[in-house]
Amino acid sequence: MKNIFLALVLALATFFLASFAFNTQHSILLAIIVMLVTLWTNEGLPLGVVSLLPILLFPSFGLLSTNATSANYSNSIIFLFLGGFMIAIATQKINLHKYVSNKLLTLFPNTPRGILFSLAITSAFLSSLISNTTTALLLIPIAMFLTDDSKLKMRLVLAIAYGASIGGIVTPIGTPPNLILLGFMEKNGLETISFVNWIFLTAPLALVMLILIPYFLSLGVEDLKFDTHLEDRVHLTSEQKRLLYILGSLIVLLFVNSKIEPYYSGLGINEKGILLGYGLLMFLPKIGFLTWEDTKKIPYEIIFLFGAGFSIATAFSATGLANEVANYLLYLTNLPILLLIILVASLITFTTEITSNTALVSIALPIIYSLSQVAQIDTTLILLITTICASYAFMLPIATPPNAIAMSSGAVKVKDMAKFGLLFNILGILAITTIALVYWQYFV
Repeated sequence: MKNIFLALVLALATFFLASFAFNTQHSILLAIIVMLVTLWTNEGLPLGVVSLLPILLFPSFGLLSTNATSANYSNSIIFLFLGGFMIAIATQKINLHKYVSNKLLTLFPNTPRGILFSLAITSAFLSSLISNTTTALLLIPIAMFLTDDSKLKMRLVLAIAYGASIGGIVTPIGTPPNLILLGFMEKNGLETISFVNWIFLTAPLALVMLILIPYFLSLGVEDLKFDTHLEDRVHLTSEQKRLLYILGSLIVLLFVNSKIEPYYSGLGINEKGILLGYGLLMFLPKIGFLTWEDTKKIPYEIIFLFGAGFSIATAFSATGLANEVANYLLYLTNLPILLLIILVASLITFTTEITSNTALVSIALPIIYSLSQVAQIDTTLILLITTICASYAFMLPIATPPNAIAMSSGAVKVKDMAKFGLLFNILGILAITTIALVYWQYFV
């Protein structure tokens, strides 16, 4: 009960403090968000229970109607999750992850630090080309099998989730906010960043983060060893070969379907449909591997969690709080460029933890664009910083799909994600500020 009481106290304190800067409706929304985040973090109530509270609270306080709130719990991306979970359950059911794990350990140093680096880099590479959600769904089951040590398993899963988020910044197609930025620049007559130039600009930042994240995750686990229950020689069964071919076709289809503007428009197939289709394929007789009983293993509390995240994002926009927060940036125009970059990066980084990065970028870019005109700073530079920081969502499971999938594995607690995520948020802000001033300022 004390954890629930703490959440209520923090919510009331937030309402009191927010009322000095925001109207009553906005203050209530901020208070509810603080309460939800506190309960997710201290586990005062089960994860799924807390995630369903917006359906009760938002209509009760006049923030959103019941229908408008509950609709977020059937967002189309949830069906991408369902398909991915089905594939992951099939992979585990026939022990294909054991084979992949064995191969992974033969390719990289058989140490916690070596595998942490390999998982983060592999995740980032795949995420730069295909959905970070798909990447996490494919890799996390492998990490779960590498060790039975809960401390190490948690860090392996986080390495994949964080690597997927970092990989998304490397290419224009890596994550939706990147494409939103390019569209915004074209619409406002700014010179857009080409595919190759984007990689040229973002690769150093991604490299820095892919060194820092696995390094800090490996601190305190170097003395641990991976389990030796993996066989020296693992032979594929006919079922495992069949699933391997299916997964191979899925990856090829995802790559071929990906847009590389302006060079290649892709197939135009909705990625959510692809994942759900392959998930349902797992039930097809003589081809698939699952029965309906296997769906009991789907982590429905994570689906509720994402519904809560979408609800918060919708409430941010519907109440006007997102615009209100962004408008406060206009008061920062007289600050030195160093402080301005740090403040913009910090605001976007921590705001994206509780709202959709796509929605945040859509709202923030026009405001930041106006700010750059008033402050007379490089427009492309500050817009790029805003967009990249929207992918720095390391603290909360509602912040990004890879974080939610990491939570669904059962290896990660919200407090663990929040602890490491806060550190990586700060390191990310410092890294992007440094690279923006030392590198981007002369090339954008």
